[in-house]
Amino acid sequence: MSTLQLTVVRRFPTARAYLQKRSVRIAATFCLLSFTAFLAAQRAADVSMIDLMVYRAGGWTARTGGDLYAMRATYAELPMTYPPFAALLFMPLTFVGVPEMRLLATVANLALLVALVHLSLRLVGRPLRLPRPAAVLAVSAVAVWCEPVWTTLRYGQVNLLLAVVVLWDLSRRTDHRWAGVGIGVAAGIKLTPSLFAVFLALCGLVSAWRRLRSPGGGWRDMWNPWLRRASVAAASFAGTVLLAALVLPRDSRTFWTEALFSPERVGRVEDTANQSLRGVLARLTHTDDPGSTWAVVAAVVAVAGLSVAVAAALAGPRRLPSAYAWATVTVACTALLISPVSWSHHWVWCVPAVLLLGSEALRRGRPSWWVGVGPVALLFCSYALWWVPHGSSAERLELRQTGAQMALSAVYPVAGVALLSLAAVSVVVALRRSRPQAATKQ
Repeated sequence: MSTLQLTVVRRFPTARAYLQKRSVRIAATFCLLSFTAFLAAQRAADVSMIDLMVYRAGGWTARTGGDLYAMRATYAELPMTYPPFAALLFMPLTFVGVPEMRLLATVANLALLVALVHLSLRLVGRPLRLPRPAAVLAVSAVAVWCEPVWTTLRYGQVNLLLAVVVLWDLSRRTDHRWAGVGIGVAAGIKLTPSLFAVFLALCGLVSAWRRLRSPGGGWRDMWNPWLRRASVAAASFAGTVLLAALVLPRDSRTFWTEALFSPERVGRVEDTANQSLRGVLARLTHTDDPGSTWAVVAAVVAVAGLSVAVAAALAGPRRLPSAYAWATVTVACTALLISPVSWSHHWVWCVPAVLLLGSEALRRGRPSWWVGVGPVALLFCSYALWWVPHGSSAERLELRQTGAQMALSAVYPVAGVALLSLAAVSVVVALRRSRPQAATKQ
């Protein structure tokens, strides 16, 4: 190589080296531009943040002693559907003006998105081709445009907050004194995260049974970190119920005896935005009440999903890389599928799900995995569920959908079932591969 060529190579490093060295700065610029464009798009769309207004009304009603579950807010006359503990947390929203509240909620949700990506990447672990901060900012810049995140910010929803709290709790050390508190508090705000506490309890029971059956095992050996974490989650949830009962006794009694058993308060079951199994069945059967069919399907999916999640968690990283990530995503998908109503913005769990698939594709190095990552990511960014006829409760357009339209309005549940199936296959393959090794050691 000539002296001139050496000089050129030294002065002009390769593009890859340049990007690697300045990856954090480039990713931060990309994220800032993306968030700025997102805010401009939201402003141009004149978003109402209607759910945030309901939260504010709920906080005001609780603060002034009104009837929380008789309240109706905004032009749509929306009711309060969350547990009374959530109304206590919504009270601070009443101390600022509406414009300031909307701005603060938007900024907070964008920060929570970055936190969700950070926790998701920490959950799935390596491999990463970029430094962690650069990867977090780059993924956040793209994830903000996916439909569940867009709709969460559009309505001013709490989905990102709940996902961050749950992931933060699950990422703590198993022997941490307060591990489980986050899940209990999240369930106190909205009941759906309570399935994570059920998952922890099942892991604890299976682990306890294994200890009891092992040589020399006794009843004293049954207590384990899984059961302790589940107990902390249950105690934390009970604490939120007790606190709300002390501060809002009438509203607590109304919620736990009446409002909880009135799913119609949440909205129309057949609405295309309802991306749960119940919503799919309602549109499929052209009825607003799938009845016992949904109950049976939901029960089967719940048992299957929790079984896969427990098996993945107890298999551990030695048998199944990203075992806890598979377990977490499986529980989240199961909860969204079996819930009576899972609005499209509840599916912000698509962020850790897609990152898990991407991590597995990088780790395994197989093109077949990338074939799955791309379509799933595009699906959640496609807004396909809004391509079908949908309208007011008077028109009931969703009850007259064609086969193709019903398929488009079921994209998230289909993706959720596919993720559960992939998790089940991954767990079975991992366990089968570990058996010959165990037999050889014995």
